[in-house]
Amino acid sequence: MSNTRAIEAVTSTLRNLLAAGVTDLPNQNVTTRPLDKVRGSNAIADQLNLFLFQTAHNAAWRNMDAPRRSGAGVAPPPLALNLHYLVTALGRDDDETRSHRWLGAAMMVLHDHPLLGATEILNAAVGSELEAQVERVRITPQPMSLDEMSKLWTTFQTQYRTSVAYQVDVVLIDSRRPARTPVPVLRRGRGAEEGVSAVAGATPPAIETIQLPHRQSSALLGDGLVVEGVNLGGATAVRLTPMNPRLTDLKPFDLVPAASSTASALHVTLPDDPAAHAAWVAGFYSVAAIVLRDGQEFSSNALPLSIAPRIEAVTPSSPMARDGDGNVSIALTFSPEVRIESDAAEARYAQQVYLLFGAAKQVRPDKLPAPPPQPPPPRSTDHAVFTFRVADTETGEQLIRLRVDGVDMPLVDRSVTPPEFDELQKVTIT
Repeated sequence: MSNTRAIEAVTSTLRNLLAAGVTDLPNQNVTTRPLDKVRGSNAIADQLNLFLFQTAHNAAWRNMDAPRRSGAGVAPPPLALNLHYLVTALGRDDDETRSHRWLGAAMMVLHDHPLLGATEILNAAVGSELEAQVERVRITPQPMSLDEMSKLWTTFQTQYRTSVAYQVDVVLIDSRRPARTPVPVLRRGRGAEEGVSAVAGATPPAIETIQLPHRQSSALLGDGLVVEGVNLGGATAVRLTPMNPRLTDLKPFDLVPAASSTASALHVTLPDDPAAHAAWVAGFYSVAAIVLRDGQEFSSNALPLSIAPRIEAVTPSSPMARDGDGNVSIALTFSPEVRIESDAAEARYAQQVYLLFGAAKQVRPDKLPAPPPQPPPPRSTDHAVFTFRVADTETGEQLIRLRVDGVDMPLVDRSVTPPEFDELQKVTIT
């Protein structure tokens, strides 16, 4: 996150954007003055002024339920701010036509630049650390009524000038309160008056990173994982717990660490066989290490891991012809299987399934056939059919991706050098 110079960094970055984007206006004529001092001594020049007129707490981040975890322990929530700016345009010799010119140019710069880049922030204000913030800083137009705008200018006892308001959010400033690292609670006391008993200096297991092969963003069944951390000696399992709340029948999966594992790195392999294809699901999991010490089982902290679907086959093979209406039907066979829920009338997917086609098309699968009366309906499937219209501009070779519960199959094969697109995710439409 950032420090107390974050507000300064945002103002400086916005000023630099306007100075660089409005090319016909000299840089020194883009100012950051209060409204009653906008003109200063340079009253005859064209000018743009950026003024921070309000700061407000960001409601979403302010109402976070729990403190965040830092490298040093549990840290308080950050100070989350929305910044409100007024961009004012002034023409040379108070020519309103020229002020409209500069206002339009400024609005176009901010319209084309809705996010502040890390390099831009770093160049504008070194030392704010805002460039390292995970949450991007966004610029959004802020509608203001004539009454609100009039009150703002009246407060500064100056005449109104052509202006437009913007909201910049979110700016996260680290709390200065120290992070807490509480000792682990091992057992409760005998009576209520004794409270709980803890052992100072205990070294519970903790995992820090999960390394995936070939720098992938998601794991595939069959991949080897390296769970890195501290105090992992004596680990009996790496436990993966599915995070989809709709799949209540899924239980945690325990993977046995390989013999090459150490106290700082556990090596495990995701299974990749027919049984695993039916038991596991694509989606998000929480990962924790299970350690046995002195006959007692300890669980580490948990980190997230996404397991992606893998396309096994595409039918029909390329090239695929469109029908008379321009529609094409693509059947995919994939692993792991996607869960199905059924009632007497219909069967439906219990997970979100999409086919991503080309650059801008997201397609839902066709409706599943009605479940048979006998035997019991299947609980999962390893294939889906997608029917959708392909425009003339979308013919030729296209890339397809399967997305299940928000996790996409990796599009790039990084196991080869240089990396290349996976051939199974290429289709040709005629």
